[in-house]
Amino acid sequence: MTRTNQKAKIRYMVLTGLFSALIYVFTAFLHIPTGAGYTHAGDGLIYLSASILPFYYAAAAGAIGASLADGLSGFAIWIPATLIIKVITASFFTNKSDKLLTKRNLLAILPSFVLCVVGYSLYEGVVMAKGFSSSAIIAAFAQTPAYCVQIAASAALYIFTASALDKMNFKKRII
Repeated sequence: MTRTNQKAKIRYMVLTGLFSALIYVFTAFLHIPTGAGYTHAGDGLIYLSASILPFYYAAAAGAIGASLADGLSGFAIWIPATLIIKVITASFFTNKSDKLLTKRNLLAILPSFVLCVVGYSLYEGVVMAKGFSSSAIIAAFAQTPAYCVQIAASAALYIFTASALDKMNFKKRII
């Protein structure tokens, strides 16, 4: 491995740790309790990390930060769903452009929204009900407005931050 590759790996690991911490803070400390869980803007930082870092690093940042937030906020039952949902969320975004705010990354917010609503609702309807129950799943989908707020806040955070970072040519400077 060349010295340049080693530096890049170290830079990616440092950024992964930084994003994990930011995702944790924006999820655990800046949230609003809703129903069985809480609404937060931490997903916006998962979008941002996935726009900057290679997939595996961004997936790790999302999984670590969001799972820590669930576990340390008293919502440990959500960790299995969070691990899967946040890793898949990171896969919707790309880091292949010099810009963070690309058409693909903006469009990636839509499948992130669908995944968040469907994934967490199904998890709640099956796991919380301790087995498949159509009425529990229907009741879980009542949380959809809270997920809409979560994705809207996350999208706003992402768009604002990515736009500001793009104006500073952040990606060219850091990576």
